[in-house]
Amino acid sequence: MKKILVAIMACAFVLSFSGLTMAAEATPAAPAAVTPAPVTPAPAAAPATPAPVVTPAAPAKPALTADDIKWIAKCITDNKDEGQTPEVVKTYCECMNEKMDDNETQSVTQWEKKNPKEQKECSDKAGWK
Repeated sequence: MKKILVAIMACAFVLSFSGLTMAAEATPAAPAAVTPAPVTPAPAAAPATPAPVVTPAAPAKPALTADDIKWIAKCITDNKDEGQTPEVVKTYCECMNEKMDDNETQSVTQWEKKNPKEQKECSDKAGWK
């Protein structure tokens, strides 16, 4: 019984703050009267904007070491007379250098002859014609 009284009092409390009222007593013959407060339409909500799509960043390109720069320069010198633009040769040599192990002792020119798959991949990437 105590729980019912607490529930009724809680409803009355909520209704008093919402602008609604309850009848003092409800009889079995007549249900409790509830008078609604005037309704003010809510302002139209702005259309929901979709959440931004987060794409993972590309892995950072490792910094070139002095050894990398030396090998790339040698590769560019070895390929300067191949009829390609300097940008194509540079891109090719950088690609080949990235594919080679850091402990490789062969030049890019020597290594490419033993690794035709990587040589083709880098040629395609650089736009070698």
